[in-house]
Amino acid sequence: MCLKHTGEADLSVIFSFSEDDVELTAIRAQGPGGQNVNKVANAVHLRFDIRASSLSDEQKTRLLRLRDHHLSKDGIIVIKSQKFRSLPKNREFALERLQALIDRANIPVKTRHATRPTRASVQRRLKAKTHRSETKSRRSGSSGEAY
Repeated sequence: MCLKHTGEADLSVIFSFSEDDVELTAIRAQGPGGQNVNKVANAVHLRFDIRASSLSDEQKTRLLRLRDHHLSKDGIIVIKSQKFRSLPKNREFALERLQALIDRANIPVKTRHATRPTRASVQRRLKAKTHRSETKSRRSGSSGEAY
């Protein structure tokens, strides 16, 4: 299910989740802001419950396996956005960050293919081992006894 979302800016972003799955709450932003900071709630607190979302089961399992500090133990993604001074921009930014997180989880993991070392690399390794062995045997002195 795709939802085309347009914010105040001219950018139009296509999200792969339903807007019903997202809970957005306006909160007061931290940091400097003068007299206005205690009156206006410009920051956005986004909550996205992965298990109750409209994503496919495969996307849900990939998101739940993702190790990210935004993901709680209960399977809820919590994103706080207070980068901008306006609520619509912070809302748009939080939704974009959620979409980026979903996109990152949907990248398939590359399987590792076993390879053999080249003949030249094996020879270099053996030559280095021989060289180290000779260096260590020279350290012990002529008698060959340990300390």
